Amino acid sequence: MNMTKDQVKKLLAVGVATVTFIKKDGTVRVMQATLDPKNLPVVEARANVTPRKENPDVVAVYDMEKSAWRSFRIDSVTSIETA
Repeated sequence: MNMTKDQVKKLLAVGVATVTFIKKDGTVRVMQATLDPKNLPVVEARANVTPRKENPDVVAVYDMEKSAWRSFRIDSVTSIETA
C-alpha cells in the first residue's frame, strides 16, 4: 500500500475504515479504525501532562470494535477500505 501517514489520518478523520496490517509478531490484524471526532470518546483534560512525542512511522487510531486506542506502523498496512 502506498499511502502516507497524513493520507491515512485524513481518510480516517471523516469516518470508519477497515484497516488490515501485519502485527510485529507476523499475524494479520483487521481493525475497524477511525479518527472521526464524532466517533471518539470524550476525554477530560488533565493538568500537568506532558504530550508524547509523535512517532512519524506510527498511526494512533480508535478501534471501534475494542472501544480503545490502538496503533499500527504505516509500513505494515496492507489495505484500507472505506464503506
